[in-house]
Amino acid sequence: MTDFQNPQQDPGTQRNMLLAFAIAFLIILASQPLMKKYGPKPPEPAPVTFTQPAAQQAPAPLPSAERSSSGTSATGSVGVPAVTKQAETETEIVVENDLYKIRFTNRGGLVKSWILKKFKDDNGQPLELVNAAAVAKFGLPLSLFAYNSPLQQRLNQALYVTSGSGSLQAPADVTFEFADLDLVVSKSFHFDNSYLVGVKTSARYKGSDLQAYPAWPSSFGDGTAVTAYGYGQIEYQNGEKIERLAPKKVSGGSTTNGPLHWAGPTDRYFAAVFLPADPDNAVLVSLHNALDIPKDTDHPNPNDTVKVDVLGAAVGDRRGPTVEQLYVGPKSLEVLEKLPVSAVNGATPDLTGLVNFGFFGIIAKPLFIWLKWTYYHVVGNWGWAIVLQTLIINLLLMPLRITQMKSALKMQKIAPQQKAIQAKYEKYSMRDPRKAEMNQEVAALFKREGVNPVAGCLPLLIQMPFLYAYYSMLGAVIDLRQARWAWIHDLSAFDPLYLLPGAVFITMFFVQRMTPQGAMDPQQQKIMNIFMPIMMAYITSKLAAGLALYWSVGNVIAIVQQMVTNRTSLGREIRELAAKRARKKK
Repeated sequence: MTDFQNPQQDPGTQRNMLLAFAIAFLIILASQPLMKKYGPKPPEPAPVTFTQPAAQQAPAPLPSAERSSSGTSATGSVGVPAVTKQAETETEIVVENDLYKIRFTNRGGLVKSWILKKFKDDNGQPLELVNAAAVAKFGLPLSLFAYNSPLQQRLNQALYVTSGSGSLQAPADVTFEFADLDLVVSKSFHFDNSYLVGVKTSARYKGSDLQAYPAWPSSFGDGTAVTAYGYGQIEYQNGEKIERLAPKKVSGGSTTNGPLHWAGPTDRYFAAVFLPADPDNAVLVSLHNALDIPKDTDHPNPNDTVKVDVLGAAVGDRRGPTVEQLYVGPKSLEVLEKLPVSAVNGATPDLTGLVNFGFFGIIAKPLFIWLKWTYYHVVGNWGWAIVLQTLIINLLLMPLRITQMKSALKMQKIAPQQKAIQAKYEKYSMRDPRKAEMNQEVAALFKREGVNPVAGCLPLLIQMPFLYAYYSMLGAVIDLRQARWAWIHDLSAFDPLYLLPGAVFITMFFVQRMTPQGAMDPQQQKIMNIFMPIMMAYITSKLAAGLALYWSVGNVIAIVQQMVTNRTSLGREIRELAAKRARKKK
């Protein structure tokens, strides 16, 4: 199956991007010798309770010729229900609060629609999280997973008797009950004013508890393009450790035993995770299917399709009845930090871990908190907040830029002596032990002249983690989803006009051209002036527009800084040495 990976979230792709940035840095680091040779924690609330209608009292066994109140025949025997409980027709119940609108059907006690009111889809309509194409093949949310396929079909196709009908406003409780001659099922849901839903299910088959786990089986409906499916993952918290499984690591039907503090499917911006009341006895069943969808969803062609991964998960109690909470909502720090979740067995379910800031999370998360503060308290636009933050970061890095120039000047001054030492040992091969003597002489020269060859690369060393942290942040935080700036409609997606990647190329070209390169030969510098801008423009064209905005604005600031620095005595001295060296080569 073709894998469509998330270019900003998938761990494997993050490693690839980190490798790309690292290679770019190493090219800069190695270019000189190579060119010479070759040219807030929330309070703990009380546990969730399920306020349900009083259980219906089963009537006395009826003669076989009579019918139960639900209109089905009743039969009494040892270990099986005495009265069947089934609805005669399919009905729907709608439950809503300020955050969501959920539409249930009593056929299977399933969710046909789960709309998040505070979010819009790409067409500006309220966001539907139920994936219509996937559920048609793999099942609706809050279906029950069972290891026995025929029983699972019965559980999810039966007509349940419900506790109500019509529209309900949260806080509310909804119960679905079903019973026939050998199967008894109950599903209860409690709704409040948060994104959390209380879930309580039980199933008995021929008098014994049946392992039947509540499930979200069919991905999400917030993205229907081919690449959107690549963001899907199965995530869970085991103790203090959070696991994130990309599609290639998810085996359909595999079972993961507890302790599980939360578990479920996620995509780039949304999650449907279960929080078991008993983590130690909880199990996670991973669901992985393939779906054929048009390559071009805007102009679908039934003869031009591609297979995508559809991930889901079922989470329940392996001992039988399941009691848990279900979070269906955005992967937003602001929302997740305020959820009323309680510590269980000494560990608090850390749903904030759903927001994956990646390898450089220690930088990316504070950057986002700072960026968010700037957005809400200073400029009121995410794009301008990025511009302002970039300005401040580059001003803070100004001393390092001066350090880089000083290092370049010193390296240029001792370049003739360094070349003389290298020439003395040029006749020896790289394996000759006398080459070590050359390295010792060069090191002694650096020490005597007070030169640190690494100092010139220090600013880039510091900027690269910031660049990658921005890349991780823009791909993780829902706050920048559909955030507009100028012609950009979504700062978390690539620039459709490629104007910002073009700005990256132009600004980086001038930065390279204006920055004195120490001992680098002018011809070598011309090559680097083209190679590095092309490389960075290509990388940023595939990533979030916010990243290209950050990088191009940083380059503009660097150009201004360089123009000022070049007019100082230090800048003039470096340029004079470079010009003198160029004249000698003619």
